[in-house]
Amino acid sequence: MFQLRPLRFTVLCALVCALFIGASAYTSAQGTAKTVAAGVFSDAQAGRGATAYETNCSGCHNPDLAGGTGPALKETRFARDFAGKDLSTLYSKILKTMPRNDPGTLDEAETLDIVAHILKENGFAAGTTELTSAGLDGIQIVPGKPKPPPPPGDFSYVEVVGCLTPAPDNGWLLTKASEPVTVAPNPPPGSTPEPPKALGARTIRLLDAMAYSPDAHKGQKMNVRGLLVKLPDEQRMTISSITTVAPSCTE
Repeated sequence: MFQLRPLRFTVLCALVCALFIGASAYTSAQGTAKTVAAGVFSDAQAGRGATAYETNCSGCHNPDLAGGTGPALKETRFARDFAGKDLSTLYSKILKTMPRNDPGTLDEAETLDIVAHILKENGFAAGTTELTSAGLDGIQIVPGKPKPPPPPGDFSYVEVVGCLTPAPDNGWLLTKASEPVTVAPNPPPGSTPEPPKALGARTIRLLDAMAYSPDAHKGQKMNVRGLLVKLPDEQRMTISSITTVAPSCTE
């Protein structure tokens, strides 16, 4: 039977141990790598970046980063293009090739600000220090998450579900209405959020319901999109779309 001599056995054990330790260290380093989710930019930097982006980038990539003549810079497209890469990849692409009609005209500070804005719009939280060019190679881009919509304000475009109910003054109300949710008036394909389903406790006056044959939908559970108008004594909505969710408000 073949047997290892003591010296050869010792050397082999040492090699195996070294490989194991090296692999463990690599795995540990990978697991603790710094990512863009670690608060690598400040709110002030992202604010400056929003201004720089509006001036230099929004014409091609859209003000909300959803893409136009240029690709989207958030959600699925952003993850597909940049997730797993160092932040220096995004920074270099912007610095050297943007804006499309005048590449290379952005300075380093503007580019860093725009990167911060893009990260914030991809749902990453700000930290207390500003992003600098020195550490970009050590920060990994990971898939973001949809940025939460802002809370509805006066004249926000919103979506709401409620019961279509005639008002005593011959108007129409949405009773048992859900909390209004801010939505985009013209969302890009595939990005429309799931509409609210549950009823709530609000009452909202529908300003132009007569244009939508309300009598045919009286008592039905309806989904309404439009502008929210907040008054001291009531909430009102204009209607851009109204669809039946269920034939009655008990469903």
